[in-house]
Amino acid sequence: MVKTNEMVVRTLIDCGVKRGFTLPGLGVTWSLPAFYDAKDEFDVVLCRNEWIASIMAQVTGRLTGRPGLLMGQGPWVTTMGAIGILEAHFSGSPMVVLTETSDYDGYGQMGCYQTMTGDYGGADAMASLKPITKYCTYATSPEEAVFGTQMAVKHASLPRTGPAAVIMKTSIIRAEMAETAKPVLYPSCGYLSYTPSRPDPAAVAELARLIDGASRPVIVAGNGVVAAGVGPQLQTLAEAAGVMVVTSYNAKGVVAETSDICGGMLGTWGHKAANRVLAKADLVVMLGASMGPDYTRFRDPGLVRPGEQTLVQVDVDPRNAGWVYPVDLAVTGDVGDVLQMLAQIGLSGRDAAARTAAGMELKTTHGYFDLPDLPAAQGTVHHTDVVRGLQSFLGPDDLLTLDAGAQRIWATFGLRMPYPGQLVVPGGTGVMGWGGPAAAAAKLALPEKRVTCLAGDGGFMMTLQVIPTAVQQDLDVVFLVSNNAGLGMVRDNLGEKRIGVDFNEVDFAKVSEGMGAKGLTVFHPDEVKDALDEAHRMGGPVVIDVKVDPEASHHEAVDNAPL
Repeated sequence: MVKTNEMVVRTLIDCGVKRGFTLPGLGVTWSLPAFYDAKDEFDVVLCRNEWIASIMAQVTGRLTGRPGLLMGQGPWVTTMGAIGILEAHFSGSPMVVLTETSDYDGYGQMGCYQTMTGDYGGADAMASLKPITKYCTYATSPEEAVFGTQMAVKHASLPRTGPAAVIMKTSIIRAEMAETAKPVLYPSCGYLSYTPSRPDPAAVAELARLIDGASRPVIVAGNGVVAAGVGPQLQTLAEAAGVMVVTSYNAKGVVAETSDICGGMLGTWGHKAANRVLAKADLVVMLGASMGPDYTRFRDPGLVRPGEQTLVQVDVDPRNAGWVYPVDLAVTGDVGDVLQMLAQIGLSGRDAAARTAAGMELKTTHGYFDLPDLPAAQGTVHHTDVVRGLQSFLGPDDLLTLDAGAQRIWATFGLRMPYPGQLVVPGGTGVMGWGGPAAAAAKLALPEKRVTCLAGDGGFMMTLQVIPTAVQQDLDVVFLVSNNAGLGMVRDNLGEKRIGVDFNEVDFAKVSEGMGAKGLTVFHPDEVKDALDEAHRMGGPVVIDVKVDPEASHHEAVDNAPL
């Protein structure tokens, strides 16, 4: 007879989920024999903790459009694993979470340690996961586990994509299923069938009319453009019509930032040119963009002006239109469909040259093409030197993952991503420790890409254990650690009253070698690009420890000036 774990694994495979990330414990340990039997069809990646596993599952979903699987024991998936789940929730990444209640064959009502059934004396897995997932179910029978898995994949994959969880009562995982299931179970494909609704043609025609009639139309590209994978189509359309494109943090680099029509990333930690391009607009088209305060300079009243500017919002979820700002026109639909319909209508190119010239003038005036040359102490580099090295290194087959902190602010301010879709960021949460696991997952998902992670020493240390996973998986990934021996962004903000922000010096090159990887160290600005080239030539996971001046501040990369 077939067991629950065998049917759940078969269901995942039938639903198109082919890779899972885990540090197994209790119920998932009981599931491993079923994964072993399916090892030719399903890839199990062993991670060193649930934090790393959750990020790798989230990034897999983000890059492939199909859910990545996080599986682990209930108490730890709902706590450490919540980091990747939260990112999936906020950034809309398809992800399935498979966990259990750790009640040890039915002892949950008796205060059994680790129990997550929600009973007296324990904790509640359902209460922990339900607020941060699109769908969450508690399966107490084999049939519920299978159907719940089908529904989790369905909910994770449908717009707006996100995380979905199945919590199994531990005792059912090895239980044999009845030959005649009750309720009856059906093949997964019928549950996953989906035909997306098309945008209203009249609304898209009105959008085309508004763009053609505007003097300075600006498109704000958000995560919806990234999720639809239509950055190149957006760039082609915008270049033909001379429409400037600025982006959210999540969508930085969704169009080539070297294009004349790209104004860069918005926000306090974006670029002042992008903010002023938007402020000068007479028509603002919000394309799959939530218009969150984090990239609108916390609703700066001079940036977006309802009533003065014409505001249009395109989103797959009608609840998002008019969420942060009231709009003059709302178009419900996938941004890819809207772009295709606009292309079919054909935007006028009569004003393209004038519009592009006006945008280029703003970019030039506000330093879009300039990166300050800032000094650093002897034997160290400045963040700007790291950015220059990366800029000269990036080619068409590169992916770059970022983490959080001062080095990320300099990267988003200073880097001009030369090809669409090269940048992968923790834009939902901005969490530290994300970049390293993200890079490893990116290489697994897209092995043809050359993958580099830029992280600070604080963030990289949090998930340093991804190195042995990269070694075990034989991943050609380079981790560039911007090592300023502290929490640079917080340290800058404290000024002279620095406390709780300075770390002891860590030699990340030696640490990486001890974990089976390779290491390089950079002390001088002109070594950054050479180190990147050499690290990728070496193959296998390589850590580059870049010694960054602790006094190098992120403040020069912040836009707080009046618009």
